[in-house]
Amino acid sequence: MSADRVQLLEVAQAAARAASDLLVNARPHAIRGKGNPRDLVTEWDVRSEELIRKLLEERTPGVPVLGEEGGQGEGSASGLRWIVDPIDGTVNFAHGLPIWSVSIAVEDAGTVLAGVVSAPALGWWFEGTRGGGARDGTGAPLRVSTTAAVEQALLVTGFPYDRATNPENNFAEWEHFQRVAGACRRLGSAALDCCMVACGWFDGYWERHLKAWDIAAGTLFVTEAGGTVTDTRGGPFDVHAGEVIASNGAIHDGLVAELGRVRSASGWSPR
Repeated sequence: MSADRVQLLEVAQAAARAASDLLVNARPHAIRGKGNPRDLVTEWDVRSEELIRKLLEERTPGVPVLGEEGGQGEGSASGLRWIVDPIDGTVNFAHGLPIWSVSIAVEDAGTVLAGVVSAPALGWWFEGTRGGGARDGTGAPLRVSTTAAVEQALLVTGFPYDRATNPENNFAEWEHFQRVAGACRRLGSAALDCCMVACGWFDGYWERHLKAWDIAAGTLFVTEAGGTVTDTRGGPFDVHAGEVIASNGAIHDGLVAELGRVRSASGWSPR
């Protein structure tokens, strides 16, 4: 593992700890929709990102930040860019449900090098570097599950905010996997969904209509924990493409095949 990845992880750790300390006892008062009444933002999303940006800019001057609330940073001369979700799972956070997280990752020209995901209200912490493994808050390495068949698998997914009007709303896929998989869950934080695949708590995760800040850190952990990450057709994963299958590897081809069956039946075409 190169020293720069260690240093970048240390910066991400410091930023995630600061945001976690800010948010752990926070209770939102100003809640509004971002163009869609289901896509919520609170004053704490904004405050968290402002704090993270300030620390990142102090520790890595000149490296831009792509954040959910504060907009996109243009590429730096080095190719580095931070990818930040100040609260992933804002709907849960706004309702007092503790399943939400802070996700911070750093990419180099599309390749995620290091990241941290913290779930302050749950006391969970996950971190990792490319080629250096992924671990939890105790330092124990993350390892994916060994479940070998989709029909035995516990899967997790999410749904887009425009699901009431968008025909590509994941409903058909959800119903299909409810029939063919062991069980399916929807928890409301894509970052934590990926982390829980990396931990072996879930066997697989699929979703579309995502943003890079939702999954940049978590998908790195899955690969570092021995899992597989691709697009929804089994092709190369692009953190900015908005779609993902993350699994323990053993069931990955099965997930791709089952999603292909839904695609053939419904006629949707991945973007």
